[in-house]
Amino acid sequence: MIKIMYEAPGVGLAAPQIGINKNIFVFDAGEGPNVAVNPKKIEVEGSAIFLEGCLSLPGYYWEIERPEYSKIYCQDINGEDITYEGEELMGRVLQHEYDHLKGKLLLSSLSRKERKEAIKKIALNGFPGNDL
Repeated sequence: MIKIMYEAPGVGLAAPQIGINKNIFVFDAGEGPNVAVNPKKIEVEGSAIFLEGCLSLPGYYWEIERPEYSKIYCQDINGEDITYEGEELMGRVLQHEYDHLKGKLLLSSLSRKERKEAIKKIALNGFPGNDL
């Protein structure tokens, strides 16, 4: 998964995005690759708006409001309990990938009007590099 994330290129990838029915995601918010297995809980604080994209929707970006800080409790690849936390990019990546594990796509974070416009744009234009 880490290799796929880097090749995409991206900063995070959840197993369901590539057809793997497992509760796991990988990410690299600038400190090297990390793995989060079976995240149990996410704590958040604050609020910030940043431009955000998704490997499931390549080439598209939206201003998304999310909590500024995130802390997630999970296990590492050896089954040991671990906590990841951070602000800005790290906090955003943790929330974004956790959302994927809960079945939530980036489009769900848009207003109804923005979501309709995004779906129409994707339907008309496809994705960069694809002949849709």
